[in-house]
Amino acid sequence: MASVSTQREKIRQKRLKWLALGLSIPASWMWSRLLDGKSMFPAIDLGDDVAIWAPGIILILLLGAVIVLPMLANGRSPHIIIQPEQIDIGFDDVRGLGKVLGEVKHTLAVLTDHDLYRNQMGGRPRRGVLFEGPPGTGKTHMAKAMAKEANVPFLFISATSFQSMFYGMTARRIRAFFKALRKTARLEGGVIGFIEEIDAIGLARDGVAGFSASNLDQSLDVNAINQGSGGVVNELLVQMQSFDNPSGNEKFRAYFRRKVNYFLAPDRQLKGAAPEYTNLLLIAATNRASSLDKALLRPGRFDRILHFPHPGHSGRRELIDLFLERKAHTSELDEPNAREDIASATLGYTPASLERLFDEALLLALRENRHKLCPQDVTQARFEMELGLPEEVESPEHELETIATHEAGHAVIAYLVGKGRRLEVLSIVKRGEALGFLAHRMTEERHTQKQSELRAMIQISLGGMVAEEVFFGESGSGPAGDLISATTVAAEMVGSMGLGGSLISYRAADTGAFGGNMVSQLLAEPGGRAAMEDILDQQKVKVTQLVTEHRYLVEALRDALLDRRELIDTDILEVLHEAETNRLAALGDAVFE
Repeated sequence: MASVSTQREKIRQKRLKWLALGLSIPASWMWSRLLDGKSMFPAIDLGDDVAIWAPGIILILLLGAVIVLPMLANGRSPHIIIQPEQIDIGFDDVRGLGKVLGEVKHTLAVLTDHDLYRNQMGGRPRRGVLFEGPPGTGKTHMAKAMAKEANVPFLFISATSFQSMFYGMTARRIRAFFKALRKTARLEGGVIGFIEEIDAIGLARDGVAGFSASNLDQSLDVNAINQGSGGVVNELLVQMQSFDNPSGNEKFRAYFRRKVNYFLAPDRQLKGAAPEYTNLLLIAATNRASSLDKALLRPGRFDRILHFPHPGHSGRRELIDLFLERKAHTSELDEPNAREDIASATLGYTPASLERLFDEALLLALRENRHKLCPQDVTQARFEMELGLPEEVESPEHELETIATHEAGHAVIAYLVGKGRRLEVLSIVKRGEALGFLAHRMTEERHTQKQSELRAMIQISLGGMVAEEVFFGESGSGPAGDLISATTVAAEMVGSMGLGGSLISYRAADTGAFGGNMVSQLLAEPGGRAAMEDILDQQKVKVTQLVTEHRYLVEALRDALLDRRELIDTDILEVLHEAETNRLAALGDAVFE
């Protein structure tokens, strides 16, 4: 941090000198009055008629303030400045980002010691970094940690704060924000600026230009439309090239030097220096980097794009350890197996959703007058977050039996064909729109699937429908959502993965009448539709055979659901294993007889 520390110390000493100079003038004046035997502060006589003219002047000043101040305030940058001592987040609080954290540290090292990189090595430091990734993956969290570690101010602003109802004011606010960045960097030795959701002002100009007055509300101002598209992006592009613009003092000296040089010979003219380097780093965050204007992403503006993905298993484990350090919990959650199980069950969770999970678990514990959360609280909180709160629904017995049979059919097929899958919850308790559900997941975190596994997913989806047909002779409205899942998987197999008898990929045609929708494209093409139907029909035949052969397993789960309403984790396997044991015993007795 040699560059930043050295520059801040020079700036501090310069402030003290100017303060001493500024105080010396009034101090000298007051001492001169005291030495002359006068009062330190002269009396001010406003006259006897002050009551006549003072109210009018005060009223004029108030009216002027009412008119002028809002105009001045509207053009100011709406950013929030946060000093490093106000930030309680450091790199030790950033977990689960792997190599992204290492790249960020490297970028920060150049910011804090830019003199080495610029003057000794001849490099050009990064001025702009784009954080791209899904919501809640830690983009703002990382930017704050960078400001804390660099010990420089943090200027935060949401891109929507730039927008204004007045023509031209959005661009003016952008200019004011970059001016504040440059000024703060010169005063503090460095600064980090952060623009949240930059896609609100940085969308591709080609995309916006596609709109016309015919497809917009006629009440919209055309000038406002132009300002909200290309004009704002252009201003942003210009400002990102102005990081080293001269300061006000440098402009004044350049103006004075230029006037003096009018009267001097060419060989005697005053020489000016290049503008001082402004040590700043601009970070922007977005969920849609592909929608930004391409000119923003070229070198010299946002030099580097860092992707913040959903954390993997090891990343989630790091985050779980971090969050549990701060939250009261029972000793059960200190066991490595318990934490590994949470990490496995939270595939797709972001850091924000993981922390929310533990907060919800604490609320469940508090609801039962407990002051520490336990593994059961975490499990229940996860179900409520993913599936919704349980609801009390009065249903006739025959409907409950149908729902229980349907869900038991899913579970039995998952148990039989879902290799490497873990059955978590089997329920006929209504949550959200689902009257019942089966929650299951892979025991290993994988990013690819085999053809047999995809067919198994279709079979699991069809298990409920087939169970209804086997037990009641017909199915009802229950399988509607299951058929959507099965059709989607079949469409991916046929149109994207080359598993439907053709190697043609419908992903190659990502535009057109159907907007790139895989299912729509396949249904509109006779060959694709036939291939999908063939896959679905084949899997239904296999599921029917499995349900018929293992009818006793469906019955066992159905009866357990009707009795207990919800089976969790090992409860499901206990019912299935007991049914298999009883089946074997019954077969043995039959053979013996």
